[in-house]
Amino acid sequence: MQERSERTRRRLVFAGAELFHRNGYANATLGEIAGAAGVTKGALYFHFASKDELADAVQQRGCGLLDEAVRGLLDGGDSPLQALIDTTHWLARTLHEDPAIPASFRITKECAGHQPAAVDFHGAWLSAVCELLRMARDVGELPLDRPAVGVPDGERDGGERDGGSAADRWESAEALVAAAVCGIEVLAGTGLSYAELQRKVAALWGLLLPSLVGAERVREYRIAAGSADAREREPGGERSYEFLGSVV
Repeated sequence: MQERSERTRRRLVFAGAELFHRNGYANATLGEIAGAAGVTKGALYFHFASKDELADAVQQRGCGLLDEAVRGLLDGGDSPLQALIDTTHWLARTLHEDPAIPASFRITKECAGHQPAAVDFHGAWLSAVCELLRMARDVGELPLDRPAVGVPDGERDGGERDGGSAADRWESAEALVAAAVCGIEVLAGTGLSYAELQRKVAALWGLLLPSLVGAERVREYRIAAGSADAREREPGGERSYEFLGSVV
């Protein structure tokens, strides 16, 4: 009975993610979600007292997938900056493969300004990005004490002329990366295929890395999707979802 209940709950979360992503939070109805999951509205209300609760569950799933991805990359031996690059490629892929991710972004945007949500996937995504960037700084991957790239040698003595203090350069780097990676979800929403989005994410890092680590160290990092995707798609490692009695 417990297993059956959990299976029903997973189906409802998946159906909710599909419809929140497709129709938006406001337009998706609980009746439609219950129908898509193949259960009655009574069964839905047994698990979720309101649409808000179901939306929080969808975002919790998104946050869980994000945490799992980041931990897997770090545990697999990636440096923090490489893990950040690979995490952006993970996002590009899961925006196409798991409705919980685009649905979580859409719920956050549509509910902005209303009563505070119990879960904020957009905030969790920015937090993960900034934390990996801080880890990269702390282990020395970001040489924030070096003079700014392109500043003439004669102008590298003054604090303001060389691009400001290390704290200033860190704030600039954090703002630049955060703004850039937030654009991945926007690009996915324009209908780009995964292959096109993958190329744009790689191109993004091709521009960002020289300013973060210096042109001489760019080759130390993989900017194309590869290892992260391969690890999740190894036999036994590909993620699957049970929905309406089948694996999806």
